[in-house]
Amino acid sequence: MAMVVRVIALIVIAPLLGLWLTGQSVEAFLRFPPRPIAPAPSSFTPVFFAIYAGLIIATLGPFVVRILRTARARSSARALSQSARRVYPAWGWWGLALLVVSWIVAWVPIDGLEQARRLSFTPLWIGYTVAISAWVVRRGGRALLVEQPWRFVALFPASALFWYLFEYLNQFTGNWIYAGTGVDDRDAWGWFLRSALPFSTVLPAVLTTRDWFATYPALFSGLDTFAPLRARSPRLAAALAMALGSVGLLAVAIWPNALYATLWAAPPLIIVAAQQLSGQRHLFTQVAQGDWRDSWLAVIAALFCGFCWELWNVFSLARWTYHIPHAQVLHIFEMPLLGYAGYLPFGITCVVAAQILVGVDPRARYR
Repeated sequence: MAMVVRVIALIVIAPLLGLWLTGQSVEAFLRFPPRPIAPAPSSFTPVFFAIYAGLIIATLGPFVVRILRTARARSSARALSQSARRVYPAWGWWGLALLVVSWIVAWVPIDGLEQARRLSFTPLWIGYTVAISAWVVRRGGRALLVEQPWRFVALFPASALFWYLFEYLNQFTGNWIYAGTGVDDRDAWGWFLRSALPFSTVLPAVLTTRDWFATYPALFSGLDTFAPLRARSPRLAAALAMALGSVGLLAVAIWPNALYATLWAAPPLIIVAAQQLSGQRHLFTQVAQGDWRDSWLAVIAALFCGFCWELWNVFSLARWTYHIPHAQVLHIFEMPLLGYAGYLPFGITCVVAAQILVGVDPRARYR
């Protein structure tokens, strides 16, 4: 718990220190609900766009190539998946029904159901989480909902706290703005009641999706013996990562339009570094032996959830819009194309946050 407090304090204080160093007001960012003072400028700069795209391709490319080169392993894994299938649990159909009904309510403008439309996000994602957990069971996988139900339930309040930290950080960058919530931003209690439940679904959704993907060996074929990443001095490497993440959050408060991506990259650096310095097992422990499966599954699970978040947001009454400097182009739903890159480190953050807040094993739940 002490480590959790230190990590949260560092994430909160670092950008405030950046404001203080540049003589800006700190008090304006210490309020609830946390809201950006102004949205970021939406712009497109070809040079910056090309640099961002190049970095993303250079990061993901080796993993994709490695997976594609293991076609034979993938075909045998597919045969294993077929043989391990079971009956879809009855409780999964209730989750699927809740998802479908909530989706219809969210999108269809029916007179008198405006409030139900605004509140549809939470039951939609609960339905998704239950339905996907049942699909994990059907494929012979290990669902957290079934194996550790109390830990699964504990993820919900932990998730609300987790996402409030990102709402706090968004004050400094102004990358997303909410609309149609039906709640005045000055009504702190009303905003809390309206926001806590949808925020509580983030971690359960991502971790359940990761367990689902873990039942498809073709998605991570070859990544168990990939490129070992060893540090000569793990503690020194962790200290440097902690410093880099902290300085990144400090800097994003000073240059938000240039460094807004730090909002997503810095938190996982800080959390994993704190775990390493505390001697805990963490998501990247196995990477020293060349096993990248757990981190890869976290990344693609968040990317898939991100696609669903943006899909279900597009016609919802209570929704959000994006304001991305230098990359506001090629939208998929409300999100600019390169904005989806934020979900890659966000997946890492979800897994490590679930570990330190609730004690969920950072390793994917393989069959």
